[in-house]
Amino acid sequence: MIDFGWLNVGSLVLGLIAWILPILKLTRNNKQENNNWIVFSIMSISACAVSLCFQILYTYHLVKIKDWGALSDTTSAVAFAATVLLLVTITLNAFTLVVYRNRIAK
Repeated sequence: MIDFGWLNVGSLVLGLIAWILPILKLTRNNKQENNNWIVFSIMSISACAVSLCFQILYTYHLVKIKDWGALSDTTSAVAFAATVLLLVTITLNAFTLVVYRNRIAK
């Protein structure tokens, strides 16, 4: 039997990766490697998407097993966390885009 609780752990780890990748790229000061920032952004956005997918799959699992109590207890927190994850990921990657577009233009 599959332990669906690991979807929450995977979602948390991937969400952190989605934030860490653009921060890592922004804090590095490698003038020679300015061209791979887009790879970091794509990996960050992909990690965010898979993280959100894991939450959708976990919610589907709760519906399938008819655990209405867990759904009613956690839905608002999951919706809030998913919104924060998405907004912060988009903001960090947009900031990375602006910073590296300006560095390449110089």
